[in-house]
Amino acid sequence: MKSTKIYRYLSKIKGNKKFFAGAFTVAFIYFISIIGSFILPSEYYRTGSFEPALPPNTKNFMGTDCLGRDILAQLFRGIQNSYKIGFIAATLGTIIGATIGFISGYYGGFIDKVINVIVDVFLSVPSLLFLILIAALISGGVTVETMALIICITNWSWPARQVRAQAMSLKRREFVYLSKLSGMGSMEIIVKELMPHMFQWMGANFINAFLSAVLTEAGLSILGLGPQRDVTLGVMIYWALSYSAIFRGMWWWIFPPVVTLIIVFFSLYILHVGLDEIINPKSKKV
Repeated sequence: MKSTKIYRYLSKIKGNKKFFAGAFTVAFIYFISIIGSFILPSEYYRTGSFEPALPPNTKNFMGTDCLGRDILAQLFRGIQNSYKIGFIAATLGTIIGATIGFISGYYGGFIDKVINVIVDVFLSVPSLLFLILIAALISGGVTVETMALIICITNWSWPARQVRAQAMSLKRREFVYLSKLSGMGSMEIIVKELMPHMFQWMGANFINAFLSAVLTEAGLSILGLGPQRDVTLGVMIYWALSYSAIFRGMWWWIFPPVVTLIIVFFSLYILHVGLDEIINPKSKKV
């Protein structure tokens, strides 16, 4: 019975072109960045390795920046670090939000009221302003991992609110009453009985949170609050703007990270829409 359900789900995934197009593009970009990092020597990434401000040529396919670094080598590292931030922030945000939502919705009462107040506070505070303040207050510079944790601070509240609503509905179902009668504890019921009903939703939320984290990191980096020692797509745009790449005609410096960011955004969006159609077929427009 369980294998039949999994087979139907896989069949839906197989028949959804949006899901496959988005997933393939996102994976392909990351795969190319990994291969490229192995092919290009590490010296390409260092300051002063080449003549500054070189346009694209046979050795530097995307040219060099004002510090004599290869743009393509930076792009490969930037993609990996942006993905890393998105993955960490989306994973932690989804897990923390879902766990809090299940506890709040299942237990109810005083616990639910306290958690609700905390969630309302995080939902009402402008997230970008909050993140700018935190990033600016961190001394010693922001790393890729620190940036992911900063973004995660505001990434859990929406999942918590949505999971809470679902948990309040699920806990009144017959299978939950049967689980209680069989002697299962509250946390055991949450993990074994309630969570499996939300796995599909958690997958869709993960992709949405991933997309949001990548864009948030780019926004903070463009404002000068991104990682100082590591390069990301946002940091590349920040340096290009700081050195007036547009006004100096260095299109090869500003375009690669911007175009890559746009492609990643649309790929993740299509992936999210495809997964949403698989989970909720009624949302699919004919």
